[in-house]
Amino acid sequence: MSQNLSGIQDLTGLFAGRTRMNFMHIMHKKTLILISSLLLISPIIILFWDNVAQGQTPRYYHYRVINTYPHDHKAFTQGLIYHDGVLYESTGKWGQSSLRQVDLKTGEILQIYHLPRRYFAEGMTIWQNKIIQLTWRSKIGFVYNLKNFEPLTHFTYPTEGWGMTNDGEKLIMSDGTDKLYFLNVKTFETIGFIQVRDQNIPITKLNELEYIEGEIFANVWKSDLIARISPQTGQVLGWIDLNGLKSLLPKTTHPKPNVLNGIAYDKIGQRLFVTGKFWSQLFEIQLVPVR
Repeated sequence: MSQNLSGIQDLTGLFAGRTRMNFMHIMHKKTLILISSLLLISPIIILFWDNVAQGQTPRYYHYRVINTYPHDHKAFTQGLIYHDGVLYESTGKWGQSSLRQVDLKTGEILQIYHLPRRYFAEGMTIWQNKIIQLTWRSKIGFVYNLKNFEPLTHFTYPTEGWGMTNDGEKLIMSDGTDKLYFLNVKTFETIGFIQVRDQNIPITKLNELEYIEGEIFANVWKSDLIARISPQTGQVLGWIDLNGLKSLLPKTTHPKPNVLNGIAYDKIGQRLFVTGKFWSQLFEIQLVPVR
């Protein structure tokens, strides 16, 4: 069995007529059957079985579209935040990277800061009266004034920069691997990390992040999936399958819509928003548990 989620996703085409969620259920059951059969062969496997037994089986969710809003179809969305009634967005691509304040209802860009052409912007988060934004391979992050986007300072990190959020106490950062790093919000030093697992399966390509009601929501790059992750253990608590959402987009825009990426949450209204790279629409969705 493949040891990462992307391998599992590559196999889904072999299961015509079955949903992705059904496939994930099947894979979990097959994993436990395989391990139980190995118990007869080697006592070493008992330790592995204990770890699997202790891991929480994720819940699965589909979605219902509640509202649709216009979104700049030329925005290569890397980070998305809903804050004080407006959206803040980080967009990528060499020579096109930006930081934006956007009107939710109209999609109008209210304020924009263009990064120097040598930087490829990535995820972002808001901390108090500041915006913190990552770059991809430059290993440098920037801090801006929330009100006017004035650059204040910068910091460095040893990995690639992908997604960023915070839990009210520390920054949380992804780098495209199965690790989520915790950073001191004052010094930007790494103070810990978790490795994300669906039971014992490493989940890599963790991209845009959003901290929602005590969980970390993470886009999985080049998939229609969002993982709901425990910040304490790294275990995947749930999977949100947004398969079919991209098909709701108009087919006439250029560039063509790219992958799902971008999660924002309205804490007061308890609204969940998602979009993607080069998507012409942003969707408010409601999660529907799969029974």
